[in-house]
Amino acid sequence: MKTSITQLFNIKYPIIQGGMIWISGYKLATAVSNAGGLGLIGAGSMYPKVLREHIQKAKKATDKPFGVNVPLLYPNVEEIMQIIVDEKIKIVFTSAGNPKTWTSFLKEYGVTVVHVVSSVKFALKAQEAGVDAIVAEGFESGGHNSREETTTFTLLPMVKEKIDIPLIAAGGIATGRGMLAAIVLGADGVQMGSRFVASSEASAHTNFKQAVVNTQDGDTFLTLKELAPVRLIKNQFFNDLEKFYQQLPSKEQLITFLGKARAKKGMFEGDLEEGELEIGQIAGLIHDIKPVRDIIDEIITEYGFVKASL
Repeated sequence: MKTSITQLFNIKYPIIQGGMIWISGYKLATAVSNAGGLGLIGAGSMYPKVLREHIQKAKKATDKPFGVNVPLLYPNVEEIMQIIVDEKIKIVFTSAGNPKTWTSFLKEYGVTVVHVVSSVKFALKAQEAGVDAIVAEGFESGGHNSREETTTFTLLPMVKEKIDIPLIAAGGIATGRGMLAAIVLGADGVQMGSRFVASSEASAHTNFKQAVVNTQDGDTFLTLKELAPVRLIKNQFFNDLEKFYQQLPSKEQLITFLGKARAKKGMFEGDLEEGELEIGQIAGLIHDIKPVRDIIDEIITEYGFVKASL
């Protein structure tokens, strides 16, 4: 397959793996890259020293392109960016912040920069900042989400209409059919997070992977909009949070209730009752845990079959 995205990243398939916290270590990123997509190391849950270790391990595990995802509002971002430059990373996906802050710095070192947006307004701002491509992420996506409740297949054509650079669709895509639909609506490639959570190489706890497989439609919900909206599988923590909302808590009270390392507890340590279980609505279509190569082969096969049958 050839699209502007495969050419931009020099990859075989226009499939990018989401840079998810506690999920996207070097094993997942390199497995995706070795299978023909673009793997991303998720810097959001890594101390700078740990990120450097994952980058160095990734270099030994693949000779294919891979990148790093950096949430711009996270701590240590300056140190993270310096590590990216020192390690000569050539692809960076940024999110959760103003792309103007770091895009020009990264491009000075020959880095291809992609920014994640949730609206046409922010897509235009990212293009003005000089990014090389944009990820348009819809309301269906897992983890930290936007306050705009615009779905992927509504957002995608609206962004496509306004920008002149390559466009990647994200949110609610986990199959070849979904990939084809996104491309028909104007995407040059797709980014998938939830589907790769349920892979052998993801660093998620086995309990969480199985919880994703067991998730049905209606089992996820967007909450904590007063802090940073996050889509979660409903569990004991979620139910307790909903009861707490009945007390009309302040922002500060919500922060205290949330506590620290709740996402790590759920996704990395496997506490299915008291942890945050971040996943997208598309989890209802994820029925098994399998190696990354099998996942990508399945997506590409279905994509080709459905496209040929139209």
